[in-house]
Amino acid sequence: MNARTAFISKFLRNLRYAEVLFMLCRATAFISKFLRSLRYLVRNEIDMRVIAGSAKRLLLKTPEGADTRPTTDRYKETLFNMLMPYLPGAVFVDLFSGSGGVGIEALSRGAAKAYFVENSPKAIACIKDNLEHTHLADKAVVLRQDVFAAIRGSIRDEADVIFLDPPYRHEYEKQALELLRTAPFVRRDTLIVVEASLETDFAYAVELGFTVEKEKRYKTNKHVFIKKG
Repeated sequence: MNARTAFISKFLRNLRYAEVLFMLCRATAFISKFLRSLRYLVRNEIDMRVIAGSAKRLLLKTPEGADTRPTTDRYKETLFNMLMPYLPGAVFVDLFSGSGGVGIEALSRGAAKAYFVENSPKAIACIKDNLEHTHLADKAVVLRQDVFAAIRGSIRDEADVIFLDPPYRHEYEKQALELLRTAPFVRRDTLIVVEASLETDFAYAVELGFTVEKEKRYKTNKHVFIKKG
């Protein structure tokens, strides 16, 4: 083998090594991207689960798309630590229900009955699936209905706790409270909890006959606890 042939042979071997190395780098990049995506999916699954009670640790679906904004586990756990005295045997009303995660948490922790009010067909299907998965469907009333229409006439039981998580910055919570102040299912001791953006002002609540009992503030939103004054 002359020098020229040896050089070409060595060059081709090095080229093959370079090709293999390139393929390995591409495979490594793909695997890294896949693992990042997997971790993201796992985090999202963990963020939507039942925290405590009869359905503890069961995972919950969320509706496809960005139309709903599920309450994350961290905020939900803080919220229910404050709600626990109200839950045993309670009637819980979950307005703007989304995936139904909050109402399901209430049922899992001892509420006797929960109303789920949501207008989105995808969200309603998700709520029903989650109720079946957690074996809590027999304690639930699922209403595919506009929230304001439901407040006017679809809730038949006196409520112990009402939870509202409307889209932010549309003043839907104000419209809901205007209706709740005269709704027959709202007693003087009914606790109303509104999830809202940090900048949402509830100064108007006094004019509607409500008292803001406390606020629990988080990084980007807050829970406001309200009762009739």
